[in-house]
Order: sequence, then structure tokens, then C-alpha cells
Amino acid sequence: MKDREESSGSSGSKNNPNGEHEPPREINIRPFSSVPSSPRNASSKYDFVKVKVWLGDADHYYVLSRFLVCRMLTVTKIPNHVAVKIALELKKLLIDNSLLDVSQKDLETSLFMLMERRGYGKEYVNRYNMMTKFHHQRVPLVILVCGTACVGKSTIATQLAQRLNLPNVLHTDMVYELLRTATDAPLTSTPVWTREFASSEELITEFCRECRIVRKGLAGDLKKAMKDGKPIIIEGRHLDPSIYLMNDENKAPSNDPDKSSKETNNSSGDVTSEASSSNTKETEDIATEELHSHAEDMTTSLEEELSEKVTQCKIDETAKEAEEKRKPADGSGKAKSGPEPIVISIVLKMAEFDHKALLEEWISSRTSGDKYTSKEKERLITNLKTIEDYLCSFNSQGVTVVNISATTFPQTLDWLHNYLLQRIEEGIRSSENETPAKELLKKS
Repeated sequence: MKDREESSGSSGSKNNPNGEHEPPREINIRPFSSVPSSPRNASSKYDFVKVKVWLGDADHYYVLSRFLVCRMLTVTKIPNHVAVKIALELKKLLIDNSLLDVSQKDLETSLFMLMERRGYGKEYVNRYNMMTKFHHQRVPLVILVCGTACVGKSTIATQLAQRLNLPNVLHTDMVYELLRTATDAPLTSTPVWTREFASSEELITEFCRECRIVRKGLAGDLKKAMKDGKPIIIEGRHLDPSIYLMNDENKAPSNDPDKSSKETNNSSGDVTSEASSSNTKETEDIATEELHSHAEDMTTSLEEELSEKVTQCKIDETAKEAEEKRKPADGSGKAKSGPEPIVISIVLKMAEFDHKALLEEWISSRTSGDKYTSKEKERLITNLKTIEDYLCSFNSQGVTVVNISATTFPQTLDWLHNYLLQRIEEGIRSSENETPAKELLKKS
């Protein structure tokens, strides 16, 4: 008994003379082969070995990541659990064959072989190559997920971002609240669909006005997406497809002097000018202000003219610097035009009965839900229906309208995934076809 107590005491924690517990002094670590694998543990012993993947020029390399390979495979519509297995098999194949330095071409050859072995052949390989080209060419991609309340915009946008490996998702609700609280933008805390309007035309006019204000709040992110080729998904209730159909960020700015002068003003001035068009009285004030501004322009001082010339010189210098950066290395002196942006607008709608049930539940769950009377609830639902009909009217202009249902949600998500891949492929092909055509025109 004494020997057992001593042996058990030596393997566990001991008490020092002060009565405090001491941690065990010896820890036995078993080798990897004897450690039982847990299904919840996604790590592997192969993750502790680095594999260098060398690019075409053989001067740069990156360390192979199973996670990134898995994300790229899910973009091609391979299920996530299968993509995890293929990525692990790829890492195991390279390490077991002592291929710790491998070229990008050899890596893709091994990956495609493992994909075909699991039944994901040419179709999936073509998608992989297409998305690789998409990221290498930095094609600007903007996906708009439009719709009214309670149609699944946030869920659809988040799921598509995970499937397409697009990390940038913007929510117009957050932009709206930020503009309302942090700026002097004429936005109210009450949503537009809860207010009372004399007609449906007045409701749509106010809805479009708020959408234009939110569009200006998104201007910085959209310009960066167009300039740097950063894909972005925008979702929310303040998206008007007509605004994004008319504005092409990749083209040259408009020659309209009034429009250019408005864009150089601060955001509060733009927002105030838009807010003043909401009713008749404020419209009259704008007309009066325009008359005064026209009279002031006729009597502009010399200092203002000089400041405008200095500002124009700075703009010209900035444009020249940008052109110099875009000049090709062959010394032709002609700027390279970037790939055409891919703008995809999607409008989500739901069956009237299901949508009404979700809206009533959403209204009752809000803090101010008890303040709504039955008449106010009917008005809210009617306003949302009016806005939904307005958004769906852009179907004739190429905007895709998708019916959302709880019973067919996975199938709808798969269809959207495939649809976006097709649109991306069409955008890449059109940009590739435009380049030879432009060269032929230049030669002729």
C-alpha cells in the first residue's frame, strides 16, 4: 500500500511543506503515430512540414496552405468536406514523395489528378483555372444583393462570400446609420417604409433619394474595388439598381461641369442638395439658391479664379502621374486600360404569404413593435411591397430577380453560386476579346 501511494504520488501532483500543490515535473509526449486522431481536430502532422511552391519566374515562392487550397476548391462547387480531404491528400502526397520544393504547374497537376480521382474532372478543373485567372488579372467585381426587409439578403450575401472566397461584404444598413449619426446627412431614424406618403410615387422618390445618399457613402469602397480589382459584395435595403447601372466607375468622368463641381464638394453639401429636393418648398429654395449662385459666379473674385486654377493644375498633375503609372514597359507611351468591371445586381423577393408572415414576426420582435397599430402594420407591408415591385421592375434591364423560399433555400444558393461563376467567366471572356479588337483598330 505504501509503495502504491508513493508511486501514485510521484505520477501526480505533490504537496510541498506549505500545503500547496505543485505541478507534475515530467510530461511524456507520445509520437504522432500513437496520438489518437479526433474528428473535431482539423490539424494534421503534415501541417508542421513546409512545402515551398515556386512561381513561374523561380524567384518567388509561397508556402502551401491546406486552408487556401480548400477555399479555392469550394469556389469550383466542390463540397467543403470533400475539399478538406483533397487538400490533405495533396499535402500528404508532396511530403511523402519528398517534394518540399515544387513549381506551381506541378502542384496544380497533382491537385487536378486528385480531383479527378474523386470524380471532379474537367468541368471543375476549368472552373479552377478560370477563377485563378480572375484573381491574377484583378478583374473588378461588384455584387449587389438588393431587396426589402426579411428576404434573406444578409444570409445570401454571407453564404456567397464563403463559397466564392470573397472576404469583403458591406451592409448598407451600417452605412446608413453611420451617415445619419456621424454626418449632417438628411436621414431619419425612421425607415422610409414606415412613413406615410400621399402616393406610391412619392414613396419611391424618397426611397431613391436615400439610396443615392448611401451610394455616396459607398463611393470610397467602390472606387477602391474598381482601381485595385478588389471583389466586393454589397447587401442591404438601400440599394437602387438604377444608380449602379448608370454609373460605371471604370470609365472616364463625365464632362458635365455641374456634375464635376458637385463631386469635388464635401459630402455634406451633396447630401444637403439632395435632401432639399424632397418636397416642393425645398425645391423652390434650391431654385432661389441657384439664381444667387449664378449671380455670384458672374462676379467671382480674382482669388477664387486663382484657387480654381491651382486646384485644376493639381488635378491635371495627378492625372498625368496616374497615366505615367499605367504606361506599358514597351515605351509606346499609351496607357493600358484595365479590365472592364463586372457588376452583378440581384434582387431577392419572397412569396407574398411567406413574406407577410416574416414581416409580422419581425415587427413584433422590434422594441417599438407594440407601438404599431394594425393600420400602421398594413401600411408598412404595403410600402415594402411597393418598393419590392420597383426593384423587380429592373428585370427588363438585366437585373436578376430570385425567388427565395425556406424549403428551396439550398437549391437557390447553389443556383446563385453557379450563376455568379457564369457571369465572372463571361466578364473575363469579354475583356479578353476586347483587347485583340482594340489592337486591330489601332493597326488599321
